[in-house]
Amino acid sequence: MSASKFMVAAAFLSISAPVLAAVGHDNAHGHGAASGSPGRISEASRTIKVEMYDMYYEPESISVKQGETVRFIVENKGNIVHEFNIGTPEMHESHQKEMMMMVEHGVIQGGKLNHDMMKMDMGNGHSMKHDDPNSVLLEPGQSQEVVWKFSDKGNIEFACNVPGHYQAGMYGDVNFE
Repeated sequence: MSASKFMVAAAFLSISAPVLAAVGHDNAHGHGAASGSPGRISEASRTIKVEMYDMYYEPESISVKQGETVRFIVENKGNIVHEFNIGTPEMHESHQKEMMMMVEHGVIQGGKLNHDMMKMDMGNGHSMKHDDPNSVLLEPGQSQEVVWKFSDKGNIEFACNVPGHYQAGMYGDVNFE
């Protein structure tokens, strides 16, 4: 982890736990073609293991080729709920508001998820399921995969949008070769 991200993460972690429990969700965050599209495992050129710790990722950045399909194996090695979400900075900013609702409604509870609350109808056919193909939301110790096709070059990053995590430095760049 870079020194600047470490300093931000250390400062963030010094904040009390109630701040971490501060979010809603309407399933809109995963529909951004600007970052690519769901990929097929049979088309993946490689697998990248991504480990999520409390306020940083390993690796901190990835390199891809335009048109490449990558299989990500994402594991939460931290002590609290984290997200791996592929998108543009603008998508992440919008999604952070939805994630705030998830905290406010008790879906994200520090180190665990209330799966019953995730099914709650938020109106207009939206729920807090967090089931978009560009994203996984994981409790400590959990692992899932994301298969993503990076169809267009652009300003793309992977990030945790749980309230305060992005601001603490929990994001990484997607670099195009």
